[in-house]
Parts: sequence; C-alpha cells; structure tokens
Amino acid sequence: MPRFRRLAAGDVRTKTGPLDMVTDADEQAERAIAAALSEAFPGCVVVGEEGCSADPSLADRLATAELAFVVDPVDGTANFAAGMPLFGCMAAAFLRGEVVAAWIHDPTGDDTLMAALGQGSWLAAADGSRSAPLRVAAPAPVSAMVGCVSYGYLTEPLKSHVAARLPRLAKTWQLGCAAHEYRLLAAGHTHLSLYNRLMPWDHAPGWLIHREAGGYAAHFDGSPYDAARDRAGGLICAPDAASWEAAWAALLGD
Repeated sequence: MPRFRRLAAGDVRTKTGPLDMVTDADEQAERAIAAALSEAFPGCVVVGEEGCSADPSLADRLATAELAFVVDPVDGTANFAAGMPLFGCMAAAFLRGEVVAAWIHDPTGDDTLMAALGQGSWLAAADGSRSAPLRVAAPAPVSAMVGCVSYGYLTEPLKSHVAARLPRLAKTWQLGCAAHEYRLLAAGHTHLSLYNRLMPWDHAPGWLIHREAGGYAAHFDGSPYDAARDRAGGLICAPDAASWEAAWAALLGD
C-alpha cells in the first residue's frame, strides 16, 4: 500500500506483453508473503505468480506437495498501476493437491473474504469479526443474469462467438481484477463469471470461496475444475448446475 499511487516510471514493467504488467509492489509483496508463510509453515511450497514467471514449472508442485500455498500478491496490477483502488491479494492453501482454504484480501477496504473446505465462506473485517455466511445469488433466467465475462483471452472464433452473445445477459462487467469479480460473485451481487485462462493464483482462491457460498463451477466442456492441475479448458461459475447449463447455452451454444 505505501507504493499505491506512488509508483515511479521504472517501478512498472511488462512481462509477456503490454497487457501483462508487473510492479515493484507485486514482487516485493510476494517475497514478503512467501517468507511469512515459510516461517509459519516450515517446509511448505509457495507458488507465487511472479515466481512462476521466472520458473513456470513451480506451479506443477501444487499437485504433489503435502502443503502448498498459491499467492497472487497484487491481482489487478494494471488497476493498481493506474491508481485505481480495484485490486486485491489472493491466496489458497492446498493439501496434497486439494484446495482446502482461501483468502481474498481487499487492501483498500481492509477486509478479507475467507473460505475453508466444508465450512462455508465469509467476510472478515480488520478487527476479526465475521459476516454471516456468504451466499451466491438466487438463480435467475439468462435475460436477468448479471456477470463478469472475461472474453478477451478467448481465441477465435470462440472470442467473437461469446462477444456477440453478451446482450443475452442483463449486464456484463469486466473489472480487470479476478479478486473483486469473485467477491461480487460469492456475495450474490452477480450471477456468473466466465474465464478462459486458468492460472491457479487467479482462480483457486475465488473458486473455493464461490463453491463454499453454494455456487457451481465447471470447465466449458462440463468437467470439474482441478485447481492444482488445470491451466486451460475455460471456467464458468454460476449459482447452481441449472444456471450453469443456461449460461453455457446462452454464451457458448449455437
């Protein structure tokens, strides 16, 4: 946070392309979080977004480690670099390849979405108090659905196919920040989300929080999402299986 709206030109760089940004805040936050996790849980594996930029094979350890954490130190880096207070810090814990806990922290609001496998999801305030259990939105017809549809990373012809069908929904948003998109989804403020790229630091935390809030998610082909292993296949999140089927038909069907 001391770097928010105080970045110098040399503090912001690109990685794989102009839309893939990193700042000094991303890198130093990841180092600090990784060090704290390693101290608290000796021997754990920490898989960070920036660490994987240097060594992509690091993410493969999520599937085999006894205890691993995936970390996105600044999700929504482009927003952060632009001075927009729409970014978050995301993390998830894996036990032998299964996501068992998740956190999405909002540094500007100073609160955190949390979930534990089989125990629900909730919003924790800075003072440690918890909200009532989160619940996803009630099912609605497609024409009344509101969602975050990230179609920019789809490949053609699917990209144009989905983009042409967005008016079938009541409203769509793109926040440039999966942390806040999952926040809206798990708290019942939106009905669905659609993503193509499935980096574990972007989706493992939100997927568990959404599921523990009663939601349903699956790949574009209907198969279950495996956060430790899957990097492709797309992901649609919805309030329940029937809503998922309706969203799939509206956006991906003929």
